[in-house]
Amino acid sequence: MRGRDAKHIPLALLASLFGGGKGEHKLHEEIWQAVMDLPLFDGLDADERARLRELALRLLADKAFSGAGGIEVDDGMATAIAAFAALPVLNIGYEGYEGWREIVVYPGEFIYDGEHMDEDGIVHHVRDTRSGEAMQGGPMVLSWEDVEHSGQGEGFNVVIHEFAHKLDMKNGAANGQPPLHSGMSPAEWAREFQSAYDDLCRRVDRGEDTVIDPYATESPAEFFAVLTEYFFEVPDLLQQVYPAVYEQLVR
Repeated sequence: MRGRDAKHIPLALLASLFGGGKGEHKLHEEIWQAVMDLPLFDGLDADERARLRELALRLLADKAFSGAGGIEVDDGMATAIAAFAALPVLNIGYEGYEGWREIVVYPGEFIYDGEHMDEDGIVHHVRDTRSGEAMQGGPMVLSWEDVEHSGQGEGFNVVIHEFAHKLDMKNGAANGQPPLHSGMSPAEWAREFQSAYDDLCRRVDRGEDTVIDPYATESPAEFFAVLTEYFFEVPDLLQQVYPAVYEQLVR
């Protein structure tokens, strides 16, 4: 991770950075068109692009964007973030993003200083460098440098990653099992994701050079968020490596 120029952000002070109300940023037409030309959005037809735009406009009206670490969020930056964020909910609806309001943007990676509960329920103090952070019921923090590297069709998209965590948190703490559509089987979802997660963990533990980012082995929640990035950025690769997980995400 690129931690050289990381900014420090203690969680206890995070609330003091929040400003203003909602709807302060407008869609920037030139940036919107530029973002739509990225490989991420290849294959979307005119109707899908129109629906994506409506979702992005709703997000711009619903969320307050705040700059931190010496950066000011302009309409173009907010538009790019909104475009990326709209894609995961294009066919499931905006409701998954409701219940929180702040997006804080840093120039680059920042230092997360807070607590983390592991799978055994043990709380640990954590201080590390991150490119994004989604907090349950609270704000999202993004590195603008990493936003700029998203959307290239290479399996990396910090916005989609963090918004996947937000979807995961709709039914409690992030654990890799977001709310599913009616008719989907939570047991089948858990089985297929756990099998793929265990497989990737074994490969990483053996020192293999995996095509999936090893960061996905950090936890089931990170596995879901990383594979959601791959689903949108490089779907053919994900389908080849973990076809059962790909099929769950299609559903």
